[in-house]
Amino acid sequence: QVQLVESGGGLVQAGGSLRLSCAASGRTFSNYAMGWFRQAPGEEREFVASISKFGGTTYYADSVKGRFTISRDNAKNTVYLQMNSLKAEDTAVYYCAADWLSSSRLRDGLYDYWGQGTQVTVSS
Repeated sequence: QVQLVESGGGLVQAGGSLRLSCAASGRTFSNYAMGWFRQAPGEEREFVASISKFGGTTYYADSVKGRFTISRDNAKNTVYLQMNSLKAEDTAVYYCAADWLSSSRLRDGLYDYWGQGTQVTVSS
């Protein structure tokens, strides 16, 4: 089992920045590709970004490309999501996910483990 705990959410004004963190435990972190998803009220959960096991490959949703950056620190068992130029439509609960196989599976909405989420609210 892999346990994932997100942190770093909060309330920010449009145009501001936040950095989300996801701490993993339970298994060897570098064995898993990692990703971020989000779900706004009344909406389906959507892919945001993913990163391969050693960080060489990243994927982004078109809606966040150029504004968000995913990264990981395997020594700290943590994946990050730096979010800049935030917009009201970025308001959602953000979830961290892990997949044994690949970052492309996360891009396609597939995963093995899931966190509890952290709320991000962007005021306009």
